[in-house]
Amino acid sequence: MDNKNISKRIFKDRIFTVCVTFLAFIACLPLLGILFLIIKNGASSINLGFFIHLPKPVGEEGGGIANAIVGTFIVVGIAFLIATPISLLTGIFLSENRKSRFSEMVRVSIDILSGIPSIVIGIIAYLWVVKPMKGFSALSGGIALAMIMLPVVIKSAEETLKLIPYSLREASFALGVPYYRTVLKVILPTGFSGIITGVLIAVARIAGETAPLLFTAFGNPFMNFNITKPVNALPLLVFNYATSPYEQWHKIAWGAAFILIIIVFVVNILARMISKKWKVTF
Repeated sequence: MDNKNISKRIFKDRIFTVCVTFLAFIACLPLLGILFLIIKNGASSINLGFFIHLPKPVGEEGGGIANAIVGTFIVVGIAFLIATPISLLTGIFLSENRKSRFSEMVRVSIDILSGIPSIVIGIIAYLWVVKPMKGFSALSGGIALAMIMLPVVIKSAEETLKLIPYSLREASFALGVPYYRTVLKVILPTGFSGIITGVLIAVARIAGETAPLLFTAFGNPFMNFNITKPVNALPLLVFNYATSPYEQWHKIAWGAAFILIIIVFVVNILARMISKKWKVTF
């Protein structure tokens, strides 16, 4: 009788394991399908000229997406420079003042901001930045992406810093170390890996955002390094070329999507490597 019960339990465990494994595989299918289509249609467009040349007019063969690649790094870099210090300081404040009423208000505001659709963020950036500046620009695009990046990095920084034992702070205070030096020399270095991981994940997310850039960066067929002027970006190029009626532009859109996926993939892998290498356990 006992052997039968054990056999039934083993059988049920195996069935459960098979079901869970199958469902996990089903969850991965959309990603695998997307990667297959992008690699199949986009890899053939990749060559050296694709990275260093500007787009050519309709009807001409060749051309590249150098302006979109540079523009992507410009707007993402602006967003990074704006969002990272603000998010880090906010995360420190929330982790150090966990029960204050103002902290709760800030958390609610961050949760609401994280739930706002990116196209609404784009409209807000258009009203707040583009109209006062009287023109589209890389700066307005970076500000829009920074607004999307903020809640992700703030949450990551807060949760990481919450994991740091209070005993480390007490030990620092017992040695007579001022509060600001405790934050800079004890708290931040201890939570470095978690904070950097959150920043990189946020960067990977905003790198593929299209809607905010439609209202801010707008796009530019030429190379531009001036942040007060319109710039192109990979998501914008993919959208504009994929919705065009030209077959040649469709091929370029697939190639740009392939490069964008590679960038996002590399950033995510880098985030995981940093998280594993510098992870601090307590």
